[in-house]
Amino acid sequence: MTILYLLIPLSLILLGLAVWAFFWAVKNDQFEDLEGPAHRILFDEDENDLSAEEREKRRKSADKHDGPAKR
Repeated sequence: MTILYLLIPLSLILLGLAVWAFFWAVKNDQFEDLEGPAHRILFDEDENDLSAEEREKRRKSADKHDGPAKR
């Protein structure tokens, strides 16, 4: 019976943390796009689908991130 004096406040604290985490996630747009990643994984981003300018941008950004050592 005395364990209830520990478990009830502990469960209320955990409930408060869960409610805070939920509202933080809503405030920071964590639930904004729920279906986008599921659909995005089904489609490949082929180089042939991009325009010449977009391909060049992608190459430049990849070179910037990889550095000249990988060539």
